[in-house]
Amino acid sequence: MDGQSNQRSYINLSSLLCVIEREKRGWVIVYTGDGKGKSTAAFGMAIRAVGHGWKVAILQFVKGSWPTGEEKAFALLSERVLFKKLGIGFVTWNPKRPYEEHLEAAKRAWEEAKNVVSSNVYRLVILDEINNATRFGLIPVEEVLSLIDTKPKEVNLVLTGRGADERIIQKADLVTEMKNVKHPFDKGEWARVGIDY
Repeated sequence: MDGQSNQRSYINLSSLLCVIEREKRGWVIVYTGDGKGKSTAAFGMAIRAVGHGWKVAILQFVKGSWPTGEEKAFALLSERVLFKKLGIGFVTWNPKRPYEEHLEAAKRAWEEAKNVVSSNVYRLVILDEINNATRFGLIPVEEVLSLIDTKPKEVNLVLTGRGADERIIQKADLVTEMKNVKHPFDKGEWARVGIDY
């Protein structure tokens, strides 16, 4: 082998190692906006990750205990997916529950989220509706920013919900804003089984 071939081989190997190292670095991904599909996009990513053999954790911060299709589906994948509903319902839609109860549930959920992320067991961690939890003052934005800064390098962190804080958006690697163009809710139609939950 001549010197030029050796140099090319070294460059190719070096490039490959850079790609592998880049793939190990987990991203911070934000799905926000007023349109439908934020959680749905995150759940689709979870399915893709499981297909590649990753372990996935999905922690729901605001949604209540009613049964959903995604919960049933991920139960079938329980060897690879941890799925937990940690909220007690939408803060603005559940006036029967005092704000303090929502606050306590969010605190418990946040402690669990920090433990799940820091465990480095799950390559993909979805904090569903975390943006709503920060927007309603249930979890301080500063704590979420700290989690982003201290998460294990390999963990991909997905944050969903309306009204993502600008500081979170700035720290993220990928941000998608869902825009509502048209929705049956505008005509008075409610959420549908299999489509919305």
